[in-house]
Amino acid sequence: MDLRRTFPADFRLFLASQSPRRHSLLRDIGVPYEVVVTTADELTEGDTATALAAANAVSKVRAAALPASGTAGAFVLGTDTLVTLAGRVMGKPSSAAEAHAMIASLAGMTHRVVSGVALGRVGPGGGPLGQEAIRAATAVTEVTFLPLEETLIDAYIGSREWTDKAGAYGIQGLAATFVSEIRGEYSNVVGLPLCLLAGLFRESGFDLLLRQWL
Repeated sequence: MDLRRTFPADFRLFLASQSPRRHSLLRDIGVPYEVVVTTADELTEGDTATALAAANAVSKVRAAALPASGTAGAFVLGTDTLVTLAGRVMGKPSSAAEAHAMIASLAGMTHRVVSGVALGRVGPGGGPLGQEAIRAATAVTEVTFLPLEETLIDAYIGSREWTDKAGAYGIQGLAATFVSEIRGEYSNVVGLPLCLLAGLFRESGFDLLLRQWL
């Protein structure tokens, strides 16, 4: 079986994310997509990390600014990734000092990366997606950092790789040298759990690997 086959002409996916990491993951497995803007506000407190991530992902799907026509039957994907340490949600740092404090707290510890993934299907009318049209699930990966000397943390902060990243790091960059162990999906730590995503597509009637409707 040729797994390089193209997707059917009636497959269409809108990605409600500007994240270059998520774009790269979808490209790596050959999934065609179109990026759409979403105005949903991300929640960072008031519930468990899994509940927050799932709620944020669903909000992004529902708030996705889809084209005015030609979207009936299309999929809409929203994702939210949170980093938690000892039950505390760590968002995106707003300054170098905050990023330094985050990395210092992660050093020598095991933290959790939680992603909420929501996959919606646009109905025949092409209108807004209701809650019943969206499937959502969460993935959790445990990541252990090595103990880090202050000079290493300072050098990492100086690289500016921490900007716009939950927990102040991206595992696909310099911070990969901090990681001694991963338990769970690697792609989840990057920002989009592909195994979980493939499962949601199958539940919605499409196989990403075989590139065909079920």
